[in-house]
Amino acid sequence: MDEAYIVVIGSMNYDVLFKQQRLPMKGETYTADSVSFCGGGKGANQAVQCAKLGVKTYMVAKTGEDSFGEFLRGELNKFGVDTTYVAKSERSTGFASVNALTDGSVHATITEGANGDFTTADIDALDELIKKSAAVVLQLEIPVPVVEYIIEKAAGYGVYVLLNAAPAKPIREEVLKKVNCLVVNEPESTFYAGVTISDKASAEANYRQLLSKVGETLVITLGKYGSLLCEAEGTTYFPADNSVKVIETTGAGDSYIGAFAVQKVRGKSNKEACTYASRVSQVTVTKIGAQPAMPTLAELGEVQ
Repeated sequence: MDEAYIVVIGSMNYDVLFKQQRLPMKGETYTADSVSFCGGGKGANQAVQCAKLGVKTYMVAKTGEDSFGEFLRGELNKFGVDTTYVAKSERSTGFASVNALTDGSVHATITEGANGDFTTADIDALDELIKKSAAVVLQLEIPVPVVEYIIEKAAGYGVYVLLNAAPAKPIREEVLKKVNCLVVNEPESTFYAGVTISDKASAEANYRQLLSKVGETLVITLGKYGSLLCEAEGTTYFPADNSVKVIETTGAGDSYIGAFAVQKVRGKSNKEACTYASRVSQVTVTKIGAQPAMPTLAELGEVQ
């Protein structure tokens, strides 16, 4: 473990992705255009993007002792993620049903499954892994008290902590203050700021209410409108490239976060990290799926 590495602690889900024109109406059985099966979960997706961009990445997660869990571990290994710390649970593997519409929007329903089986004792067993890491990346698809425990542990070791507070759930403010970078989208930022944030203008008008709750940095992702970096000295807007042909947006936010984390581990500034993350995520939306669509260094024209 001499090289700098990232530890992603979070969810792994088996995704069933339906590509379809629209959502069914109440009581209607609607026929999708196609279906695909792939690895998902915000944690696993972010780990895959980190690994695809050439940084050693460890996934810490739990899956069931079922074929879905076996498939997910195989997918992570295929994309270069180290699954040494992916444990098995008596609960079934997390599962997601995803409806991807032709306008690029995504509607998902998930079951927690083994993702909810994390305990603080599981984290204590990973003390050295966390202590020696360059960054810890977290989401909220595992129990919040465990996420809070990880943040406090990592911060105590001086490890860079990136929290993607998704889905939005209450988290203690004294813990949020220990997060180096908080990444949230419009509804998530609205939840934590206590005011409506729905676009660039409302984000710029209200970001300080949320930034004041975070240790250092806030990034508000705005979907097709780009992202907003919020720092003590002000904001920097990163517009999306509207010339990109969007196929579907599954995993775009996770791609952004993985790329941002990689750049921070490489010593880049927040502005450099956001620029790179925007570029990477805009490649992801040009293909179907989350993990398979995320670009590698080679696809970005970079040499490792």
